[in-house]
Amino acid sequence: MVEEIEVFVETDLNPTETEEKVRLAISNVLGGATFTVSPAQRGAILTAHATGQDCLIKLRNLMRNDRIRDAARKLLLKKIRDNTISFYLNKQVAYVGHISFSEETAESPLGPLHFTIKTLSPQQLIEWMAEKT
Repeated sequence: MVEEIEVFVETDLNPTETEEKVRLAISNVLGGATFTVSPAQRGAILTAHATGQDCLIKLRNLMRNDRIRDAARKLLLKKIRDNTISFYLNKQVAYVGHISFSEETAESPLGPLHFTIKTLSPQQLIEWMAEKT
């Protein structure tokens, strides 16, 4: 069990989106999150925050159910910087209860979900979330 995990998710809340649906997209992949909304130049920014390894169980289960653990582990290991793992998920795919990793721009017309996970043991956390098959 990895100790002291803090997860932040940030995404644009576009004028064409409802806050409720964007919250649901995040909640489908992250458990126990608290949400805040702040104004932005166009629309708003929705931020979610959660702590502890248990908040990542949904993400872990989706990687297992979608059978992408090996690919996810490889991608996540490349995304480690010091004690932080930073990656993007497609917002629309998360809304329907699946995950698809994406880039910061261009792949998701409504913008991606930007995950930042802070932990003292990022490699150990990735091994737990996306163990080898």
